Amino acid sequence: MTLASEQIDRIVGNQHHNPFEILGPHQVSNNGKTAWVVRSYIPNAESVSVMIPEARQEYAMQSEHHPHFFSCTIDLPELSNYQLKITEGGHERVIYDPYAFTSPLLSDFDIHLFAEGNHHRIYEKLGAHPIEIEGIKGVYFAVWAPNGRNVSVIGDFNCWDGRKHQMARRANGIWELFIPELKVGTSYKYEIKNQDGHPYEKTDPYGFYQEARPKTASIVADLTVHKWQDEEWIEKRRHTNALQQPISVYECHLGSWLHAAASEPAQLPDGTTSPVVTVSDYNPGARFLTYRELADKLIPYVQNLGFTHIELLPIAEHPFDGSWGYQVTGYYAPTSRHGSPEDFMYFVDRCHQAEIGVLVDWVPGHFPKDGHGLPFFDGTHLYEHADPRKGEHKEWGTLIFNYGRNEVRNFLYANALFWFDKYHIDGIRVDAVSSMLYLDYCREPGEWVANQYGGRENIEAADFLRQTNHLIFSYFPGALSIAEESTAWPMVSAPTYLGGLGFNLKWNMGWMHDMLDYFEMDPWFRQFHQNNITFSMWYNHSENFMLALSHDEVVHGKSNIIGKMPGDEWQKLANMRCLYAYMFSHPGKKTLFMGMEFAQWSEWNVWSDLEWQLLQYPPHQQMSQFLTDLNYIYRHEPALYTQDFDEAGFEWIDCTDTRHSVVSFVRRDRHSDECVIVVCNFTPQPHAHYRIGVPEHGFYHELFNSDARKYGGSNMGNLGGKWADEWSIHNRKFSLDLCIPPLGVSIFKIDRERTAAAYEWRDNNAIEGT
Repeated sequence: MTLASEQIDRIVGNQHHNPFEILGPHQVSNNGKTAWVVRSYIPNAESVSVMIPEARQEYAMQSEHHPHFFSCTIDLPELSNYQLKITEGGHERVIYDPYAFTSPLLSDFDIHLFAEGNHHRIYEKLGAHPIEIEGIKGVYFAVWAPNGRNVSVIGDFNCWDGRKHQMARRANGIWELFIPELKVGTSYKYEIKNQDGHPYEKTDPYGFYQEARPKTASIVADLTVHKWQDEEWIEKRRHTNALQQPISVYECHLGSWLHAAASEPAQLPDGTTSPVVTVSDYNPGARFLTYRELADKLIPYVQNLGFTHIELLPIAEHPFDGSWGYQVTGYYAPTSRHGSPEDFMYFVDRCHQAEIGVLVDWVPGHFPKDGHGLPFFDGTHLYEHADPRKGEHKEWGTLIFNYGRNEVRNFLYANALFWFDKYHIDGIRVDAVSSMLYLDYCREPGEWVANQYGGRENIEAADFLRQTNHLIFSYFPGALSIAEESTAWPMVSAPTYLGGLGFNLKWNMGWMHDMLDYFEMDPWFRQFHQNNITFSMWYNHSENFMLALSHDEVVHGKSNIIGKMPGDEWQKLANMRCLYAYMFSHPGKKTLFMGMEFAQWSEWNVWSDLEWQLLQYPPHQQMSQFLTDLNYIYRHEPALYTQDFDEAGFEWIDCTDTRHSVVSFVRRDRHSDECVIVVCNFTPQPHAHYRIGVPEHGFYHELFNSDARKYGGSNMGNLGGKWADEWSIHNRKFSLDLCIPPLGVSIFKIDRERTAAAYEWRDNNAIEGT
């Protein structure tokens, strides 16, 4: 079978959409018998021959039209697993011919599902996958680049030469190639040429691993090697209603929680290597901790503090440390700053074994303009909108996903599911949801395009979020999906079948702003701003809220939490305790950013560690102990979490005492008659004989007092508890006569055993007539 020179030129010029039509084995008839023509294009090769190991035969190939295009005819009825012996630069090497293998990994049905945006595990098809075909191990590559003229796999293994491993185009613009004998750990990229032949070197959008920055290549990874030991945790999660559980989240940025000394060897599993030797450009005396080291250091620390979950600022690969992870280039790759994908699996596994859930920040709202990433991926605006009025986020210098394109939505749907599936995470916190929902977000008039109804709502983005949450809860019951959404968009945390966006929690940004505004003011002025404290309960049941004091509140000149507080050091610390105690007793799940637990003075600095040296001083030790005890009370009192989102779970006792800036309320358990009484004094003025109404008679044990001496407080309290009097106040028959500590929060619960014992003693003595 003779080829036209034009066909050979297309291969040599790397312009053919399907090199399998030309290269590899092709069955022909030779004098009436079955034979094979084998063609190969090996740039820079001096000679090539076909080797058939089983027959111990070798066939020399001849140059055809071009000095590096070779062919030969083999008179055999069957031809499989042959090899090419290549002489190049005086050296010989033997390879299997990539064009002799047709991969079964990507079916026509896979392509169909992807085209309509419904392939929920497309990450198992696209990307780089170690597989075995006809007994030969190698790596299968597939990438979506519908507007590319041609696509190649490049890497160290082929000297980054796009002519050597040209991919074949399938339907819907998916390109694929199996490269035999390629191994896990190989670095690679895709060379994509646009219709004018201009080449772009791109990281794999579905790549599971990337080189440590500043390098940008993807790395072939095997996500099946880790042996998970969290089956009990996963099964328990499946049958748990997260909204009725205590959720206390420690928000953490792994790169600045703690560094290791540059001279300290990285902790790695035996027999493996890792790129975790990176030294911070801004902290040259330190290196990043590995995921395995973090498992040994961070997990016990969070466990001792009593948090139920760790939330990681974006863990997906990103090129710039200073972006905190929010400018993602590798959506399917945990950052290599801390190790390999298996190392991150180990970290999550260890968290679950310690009964700590793992949440990750997920960033589907925008992506950076870095040339190796998603922008202009195949020479066109593939992942982003072409119109900058829809496709560019000028404030952040990033691009916005085109949520109207099926394959782009599929990329993001599957990515959310991927982290649950492959890394066993327990939830996502979706960043910047407001920027997704509004077409005019941070845009001036004339800089945005209205939707089809003339409105400012991004209907495509809202539909995308609904579908994402629907899929998450369909595949992973018991998971969390948390929205960072700062507007009044309705039903953010309502189920999709009711028309909501489908999140099960929403950050309460209004509560956060009201609280910080309130606590930043001098306590004397708080009497005029009682509404800051009470307003949240007017809308509390409109959404499933999470109360968050996050990283955003301790950067960019805002000061850390303790620095926001008025007064001297004692009052600052007392105000912090008061804020935290009110937060943990107020309805809603909880999130605190790292460093807040021990009253770090400095703002968060992404380039350095937390101020761990402060823990040598008693005030900071006491704050850490305070938060540990607060978490304990929160987790062990069902009244504080089982009815966060039901009106029956909260009742004001008194919220009108503006003169004293005191509020009191009841929190009730869903599954019993138990309740706790919370009394908050937001000024430094203590109050003796302060009376509040209570639901029933009995002895009320003082479970918690934020002013206790062990926390650095003045130790004013109620000697362990108080008996209720038959004294009507606040529309209740019974009341407590309390000592209210300064800038303090006290939590009381009826002691039913002591109350019952007292009644029994009274009844017995009444019978005896004494």
